[in-house]
Amino acid sequence: MDITKHNSNAWDKKVEDGSRYTRSVSSEIIEKSKSGEWEITVTTEKSVPRDWFPETLDGLKILCLASGGGQQGPVLAAAGADVTVTDISKKQLEQDENVAKRDGLTLKTLQGDMSDLSDFEDEYFDIIVNPVSNLFVKDVHPVWNEVSRVLKNRGILIVGFTNPLLWIFDDNQERKGILDVKHSIPSSTLDYLPENEVQDYINSSQTIEYAHTLEDQIQGQIHAGFVISGFYEDDFGGTRILDKYIKTFIATRAIKLKI
Repeated sequence: MDITKHNSNAWDKKVEDGSRYTRSVSSEIIEKSKSGEWEITVTTEKSVPRDWFPETLDGLKILCLASGGGQQGPVLAAAGADVTVTDISKKQLEQDENVAKRDGLTLKTLQGDMSDLSDFEDEYFDIIVNPVSNLFVKDVHPVWNEVSRVLKNRGILIVGFTNPLLWIFDDNQERKGILDVKHSIPSSTLDYLPENEVQDYINSSQTIEYAHTLEDQIQGQIHAGFVISGFYEDDFGGTRILDKYIKTFIATRAIKLKI
C-alpha cells in the first residue's frame, strides 16, 4: 500500500476532527511574534530555546518540514523569516494558508513527502524546522539525507522525534494505567495488530506510524553530515502514565558541517 497517501488522507481527517496538532495559532500570537515575542514547539509541551535560533530571523530562508497546521510556519514568518511549509496533508497546509491570509503574512506552501525534497535546490535553506513527524515514514535516513542536501553549510536543523520507549508498551493497556511491555523496536502500527484486524485499521483512516531506533534518529543525523549541538526531552504534560517515569519525546539542534 501507499503509506504516504494513506497518512496524507489520515491527516486530512485529523484536520476535519480538530486534532490538537491541526489547530492554528491565534492572531494574538502572530501579533506578538511580529513584535519579537515569539516561540514555537517541535515536540509536545516545551518551547524550543530561543538561543537555538540566530538573534534575528529577518530574511532567513526557513523550511518548516512536515510542519503543516498553521503553527510553526506562521510564527516564524511573522518573526521575519522567508518561510516555506511542506506537508503530506493538503488540509494541514490550508491551515497555514488561512493564518497567512488572516494575519497578512507571506509564506509558501508545498504538498510533498518529507523523504523527497527534489522540489528544492541544493543548499537553499538557512534553517529547517521539523516537528515530531518522522514517525510517519518507514525509513528516516532518506529524510536526513535530503535535509542535509537542501540545507546550507553551517545551516541549522531543529527536529523533534519520539523516544522509542513509548512504543514498547501495549498502547491500550498504557492508557488504562498499566505498563505492559509488548513490542520491539523498530516496528510499526500494523506490526502490533492481529492479522485479522489490519485491514479494519487501514479502513479506519488512522495514521500508520513507525517506531525508529535512537541510532537511526541521532546517528542518522550525524551520518548525514550533522553535528548535534543541542538536546532536550519532553512529555505529554502529565496526561499519560509514562510521564511519571520518563520523557517520551526528544528535540535536537544540529549544525550541517561540510568536512
